[in-house]
Amino acid sequence: MDEQLCYKKQLYCLSFSTEISPLWESPKTINVHVLHEARQWIQELEPGRGCNLLKALRHVLTMKELNSLVLIVGSCPDQSFEILCDYAQQCMLGRKLQIHTVTYDCSNPVSLAVLKNLAEAVRGRYHCYSSSGEKFDSSDFHLLLQESQKAKDLLNSIKQTFQRRVGGLLSSKTAAVSTTFASTAPSSFFPKPPKHKGPLVIQTPGILAKTSADWLKTYGLKAKKLDLYQVLAPNAFSPVEDFVPILKKTVSSTLHEKVMMQFEWYDGTVKNIHVDLPVLYNYQKILAKMVRIYEKRIDWLSVASRRIWGSVCERRVVILVDISATNSTYISHIQHSLRLLLEEQMSNKDYFNIIAFGSDIVPWQQELLPSQPENLEKAWRWVLRLECKGSRNFLSALRRAVEVDFKDKDKHKSQGLYLLATGIPDQETHTISAYVAEVCRGFDLQLHVCLFSAVKGTDSSGVIPARYATPRETASAFKEIVQAANGRFHWFGEAGIFESDDIASIISEMEKAKNYSQKCAFLVESLKQRSVNQSVTPLTPRGDSNVLTKKEKKKPQKVPSPKPTAVLKDVKGNHGAERNTPVRVLAWRPPSAKAGIPPAQRAKEWPQTENKGKHKPRKQPELSVSVFYTDEGRSVGTVYQKYPKAKCIRKSVSSVTLPEEEEISSSKEWLSKYSIKKLKLELPRLMFGPGCTHQKKTVESLHKKVSAKYCSIFPSAEINGVVKHLQFHPRELEIYTEQLGKVLQRYIQRMQWLLSGSRRLFGTILEANVCVLIDTSGSMDPYLPPITKELTSLIWEQLRKNEVRFNLVRFAENTESWKEYLVEATDETCHDAVQWASTCHAHGNSCMLAALQKAFSFQGVEALYLLTDGKPDTSCSLILKETGRLRKKQDIKIHTISFSCADREAVEFLKKLASQTGGRFHCSSGGEDGQLAAHRILTEGLDDEDDPVFPYFEGDDLKKLTQEVAKARSFLKQAKSWRLLLEKWKTSQKDSSSFQKSAQD
Repeated sequence: MDEQLCYKKQLYCLSFSTEISPLWESPKTINVHVLHEARQWIQELEPGRGCNLLKALRHVLTMKELNSLVLIVGSCPDQSFEILCDYAQQCMLGRKLQIHTVTYDCSNPVSLAVLKNLAEAVRGRYHCYSSSGEKFDSSDFHLLLQESQKAKDLLNSIKQTFQRRVGGLLSSKTAAVSTTFASTAPSSFFPKPPKHKGPLVIQTPGILAKTSADWLKTYGLKAKKLDLYQVLAPNAFSPVEDFVPILKKTVSSTLHEKVMMQFEWYDGTVKNIHVDLPVLYNYQKILAKMVRIYEKRIDWLSVASRRIWGSVCERRVVILVDISATNSTYISHIQHSLRLLLEEQMSNKDYFNIIAFGSDIVPWQQELLPSQPENLEKAWRWVLRLECKGSRNFLSALRRAVEVDFKDKDKHKSQGLYLLATGIPDQETHTISAYVAEVCRGFDLQLHVCLFSAVKGTDSSGVIPARYATPRETASAFKEIVQAANGRFHWFGEAGIFESDDIASIISEMEKAKNYSQKCAFLVESLKQRSVNQSVTPLTPRGDSNVLTKKEKKKPQKVPSPKPTAVLKDVKGNHGAERNTPVRVLAWRPPSAKAGIPPAQRAKEWPQTENKGKHKPRKQPELSVSVFYTDEGRSVGTVYQKYPKAKCIRKSVSSVTLPEEEEISSSKEWLSKYSIKKLKLELPRLMFGPGCTHQKKTVESLHKKVSAKYCSIFPSAEINGVVKHLQFHPRELEIYTEQLGKVLQRYIQRMQWLLSGSRRLFGTILEANVCVLIDTSGSMDPYLPPITKELTSLIWEQLRKNEVRFNLVRFAENTESWKEYLVEATDETCHDAVQWASTCHAHGNSCMLAALQKAFSFQGVEALYLLTDGKPDTSCSLILKETGRLRKKQDIKIHTISFSCADREAVEFLKKLASQTGGRFHCSSGGEDGQLAAHRILTEGLDDEDDPVFPYFEGDDLKKLTQEVAKARSFLKQAKSWRLLLEKWKTSQKDSSSFQKSAQD
């Protein structure tokens, strides 16, 4: 209190035993009176029973003003470590709070362990105090001890290095009088590691070497289904937003503010997220575990031979070693590096060779040899005889390895070149890059570079390299070469690893995990903050009456009809007569004015049916009626002649109205009502009539074909190989573009709906009575965990929401049904179904036919949804034949859902099974790319039909809708280009007319 707490800003004191006893209701700003009150309170403390630490934490952690918590405990807490740790971690999500645990005079080792582990779990500090001085422990003290030990180790290393170098100098002085000194290589005088020339101690690698990119395919966040968006996807919903004409503003869907938050998705869209706190807390614990795994991977990559060479992964390996004259100081380093490589990483390879290069190329063997212990030992003895001389003729060494050691590179796989270099090659970087790209393209051959940067000032004196470059320039040059060879770059020195592609991949994954954890903390903190705000200022609806009044004001008033005057009656009568007359009468009048002609009789009308709404009346053929006198007196004859068939003319652009809410239907059914053809928005039929075609006729006097008289006043364009005139206004194209853009935007929204939630994996459930068949054979092992997870979303999002009667059947070697009949989708049955689906595990063969037969036996079933990854174990033709026989008794559709499109034969079988039974085929691949493409189309523009492009969807629903989207985008692009053409045409016409006027003046 006197030495530390008096310098803080705020203070809060609380004592606890079985019950808690706070000194104040809230934290107090520190001053003289507060400190005096706290000292007096401490002196009056008395011991109690129990140690209810959890109750104290619940009380204190609700105070957001505090950023540091000191726990002083003298006995073992009543609660277990797991309960305390879980509660503390949940309360600290998204909050910076330091916890410092202190134990005093505590002889119970359990309490010490609990508080120490609690501090480590929440990344706090711990301190153990004993008045006797026997037991003392502190996290701060441990950190200082570790740093002190590092300093001691570093001092010992420096001393050993100094002693070796001094010993080497003394021995060189005593040997100076020898005549063999001049002929001895300089490298023999440099200090060498202990047992440098001893036999190899060959080790067999315990694990299979992999690059970090390949390793992350198994242990990465996405591979482990730990991507944040994968975790949030079942509880993510796209907000609905549209313009309401009656309100004259854009209205968004309502957000459930107590449990949902708006969250930016990876594609830039905003989703409404249901924040499940236990799920996010468990997810953060798993992320922390994965980060520890990644740290172990980095540690593993940073020791022994991997610190120098990285991880050697290929089966056929050639090692290129730089022994130019500038490396004479480091020959012992190079030899030791090769020794470590031969001992630790080469024993499990198939073949290997070593090529040393300076100005000349010195291979160990003329061809690759097996990686046997005797060959590795022979290679090491050869390495000990290497001497440094010449420059760095890297390109010649590379060509020798490719053209001799890897001459059959097209016949083998997993081949690698590993270069150990200390400086820039003699040849230009672009020359080497071009050669490497050419020889590696199309083959399983990679070039990896291990660059060693020496300490400045230790180069051999008097040796001038062929090319000079700084270490940074050298690293950039080798990076370019590695990129051309699709390899890896590793840069190290005596101080450690400077740069490594393998380590960079792991660090990137760790950064991703950290980012995901921060976003989780943000979600939790935002939800907590909102709940606090709501509790302080509860929301009350306001302005309802005003809104209602405004709506009533905006309601259009019905205009009363005018009183029927005589003129109006006549007009109405004539209008009705014209509308009801099915023929047009053309009367012929004779030359004689005296002749009286009886009035022409109307043609007999066709009887009209009662059901006008059900059947559209057929258009009656128009007739021409000619009246004439006969030879017999004043008799009149009549000739009825059909008009020629009316030609198609251009139609006006109609206004389009599309439903805002998504209909639960297949894309085929949905497009039958809202396709471009059904909405009458096909551009060629809408904009061109028969008179728009550009025609040429032969003029006999001119002996050539001549265009029509008015062809020159209309712009023309080639449509499907036919030249047509653009006889419409830019305003018509503008209206068409507006309407088609609205339709295309609706298509994209439908596409996003189909790719969201459980529909992405399983498609849309259409029927009211269904049975879901789940393949649990051994081949489903990689797909079953995500399927069982997504089945929860399917049951709640589609079956429960739409009140679908359903049943579940899983099949492998045998079939097993959840229930013996279809059940109603209630909360209780859905919980039970989710629990049953979570017990699925992959094993055995696939008895698909037996499962289908069992599903057909359920009474009232309308459709089956078959979830599988490939072909059954029985004959495909037998299943098709048997399902055809069963469907003769019951008209049941089979919808097939495939989780792997790699087996084309299996995909074709599932497509045929769905098509034969009137069902649909669905494949979940391409869902994430489809969502990204849909977002880009909505944000970047709708008229470019080339970019972005939807991935190729195998499923029927997505495939049909994608084709309609592509059709709409092409029409939209064509309409905009025609509008631009018309504007240019008008501009040129105005310029030419003004030029003619000026010429006449």
